[in-house]
Amino acid sequence: MIDHQLHPLVCERFLTDARYRDGHLRVVNALPERRVLGLHSPEIKQVAKQLSRNGGEVVMPDGMRKICVNGAEGIRAFEAVSIESLCYEETVIWGYLINLEKCSLDERLAMLGRYVPVLDNWAVCDSYCAHAKWMARADKAALWAFLQPWFCSEREFEVRFAVVVSMCYFLNEEWLDKVFERINGLNFGRIKSKYKTVKGKPKVAQQGTVQGAEPYYVRMGVAWLLATALAKFPDATRAFVRSSNLPEDVVKLYIRKARESFRTRTVKTL
Repeated sequence: MIDHQLHPLVCERFLTDARYRDGHLRVVNALPERRVLGLHSPEIKQVAKQLSRNGGEVVMPDGMRKICVNGAEGIRAFEAVSIESLCYEETVIWGYLINLEKCSLDERLAMLGRYVPVLDNWAVCDSYCAHAKWMARADKAALWAFLQPWFCSEREFEVRFAVVVSMCYFLNEEWLDKVFERINGLNFGRIKSKYKTVKGKPKVAQQGTVQGAEPYYVRMGVAWLLATALAKFPDATRAFVRSSNLPEDVVKLYIRKARESFRTRTVKTL
């Protein structure tokens, strides 16, 4: 849709250095059907800011060129095309545009409700959540209510979205118990993933594969949340983990994440 703006910004090494390209693809780990052009985060943010402030030209799937005068029109253009037609970088930009919009909470949540089903990759999900600074100032009760259907979803990245937002914006004394209760109620067995589990690290990047049980990215998201909670509320986190219904592998992932973090590597986990 905005490929003509993105291609000139692709990192030269991604185009010419096979080893570098393989490393980039390993990190992003998009599904096989999702194109990855090879842009880095600063360039992606640059395009999003340009579209948000000044608009720009988009190319619709039928080849028609359309001028969007601002970020809101850009968002509507993204909403009008099929998800399958978008590359990885375009899905990230779509989310950034939502974060950059100046609008009411209801309007933003409505746009976000149409965006969350697009999430099919950890990098798109987490980059959106990390840059959604408006959530820190939002009405927490309204935002928490918005998250509830995503916690109950059967789709991997809709659930991860709810988990990562909770980690980023709800790990405080007021909301900690509610977050733990929601995490404890997750039914990992009913959450579906498009990623295939493989044994061992492939010699070259294999898009859409993971080395862990399904749904891998929800399990990792919960482990990340718990390791972050351990840094802030060690006693409460340990007590929760000991009494929780979490799968054994999720607890092991949490312990690993905690030991990898400089904030918690020496903190008792259980």
